[in-house]
Amino acid sequence: VQLQASGGGLVQPGGSLRLSCADSRRSLNRNVRGWFRQAPGKEREFVGFITFRGGRTEYADSVKGRFAISRDNAGNTVNLQMNNLRPEDTAIYYCAAGDYLSMIASRYDYWGQGTQVTVSS
Repeated sequence: VQLQASGGGLVQPGGSLRLSCADSRRSLNRNVRGWFRQAPGKEREFVGFITFRGGRTEYADSVKGRFAISRDNAGNTVNLQMNNLRPEDTAIYYCAAGDYLSMIASRYDYWGQGTQVTVSS
């Protein structure tokens, strides 16, 4: 496994979680790390991405102002800080690696196994 997502769990509405995506083989050599999520019965949807070169970020409108993506200097870990969580944020969250600044899942080459986030009181 090259990408390993972790940090999911159960949180109350309004709470926070921090997901991490570790790249066990930096040799992936992909510039973009994306986060996607998939709720039961729904298609996988874009959450945000970050570039290792330049640190550019983009977010889905549904998470802007609440979620933030960061990377470590070594380029091995990307984090997704999720604040003010809502029940509709409940999903399996996936990290992915690719070369394109894209909101489309099929443009990413490598995927982690996903981590469950449940927002419920």
